[in-house]
Amino acid sequence: MPFIMGTLYLVRHGQASFGSADYDRLSDLGSRQCRRLGEYFRAKGLRFDAVLTGTLRRHLQSFAAIAEGMQIQTEAQQWPGLNEYDSEAVVRAIHPQPLPRPDTPEQVRQHFRLLREGLVHWMEGRSEPEGMPSYERFSAGVAAALERVREQHAGAVLIVSSGGPISTAVGQVLGTAPQTTIELNMRIRNSALTEFAFTPRRHALVSFNAIPHLEDVDATQWVTYA
Repeated sequence: MPFIMGTLYLVRHGQASFGSADYDRLSDLGSRQCRRLGEYFRAKGLRFDAVLTGTLRRHLQSFAAIAEGMQIQTEAQQWPGLNEYDSEAVVRAIHPQPLPRPDTPEQVRQHFRLLREGLVHWMEGRSEPEGMPSYERFSAGVAAALERVREQHAGAVLIVSSGGPISTAVGQVLGTAPQTTIELNMRIRNSALTEFAFTPRRHALVSFNAIPHLEDVDATQWVTYA
């Protein structure tokens, strides 16, 4: 029986609306990032056997822009286990006092300092952010998506999700400690590609946080993190 290996592409959504009243929607730049990624996939001749997304609006908008760039009409399966954690709930669990909207560089730095601390508490079971599952359940949802890919597919598969689930998936494959998973999460760029090779038995990391589709544009304008 021939040895069959598939490729799983995990894509973080395009730039969303950080600092606004409604984060869960792509900015104009976020849409352009994802269309450019779709154009990159089309130029590479990639076709996906299956597409999984989270159920958040920024996930669905990102895949729609990717599909536009690829010039395809493909149905994506929505997978709630690929949804992002609620960063505001994570922060409130350790800092219940109201915080100003992060409109200045210092306020942004404070937000991410608190987010890192809150993620450690959540992942270690020391906090219970309101309206969120435990990190064990969150991680199990990501693991179930990876298992589905291994069990049902053998070609190229696309997942469109967020930094938390993607860094958790990388952490599961590499066996990283929570602090390392958090640092991976903080570094994932918008519309970045992470690639796994997979067999029915396992996933293996091939690349992380790549943006080949943005290499020929002005990085100061196109490369974003939120």
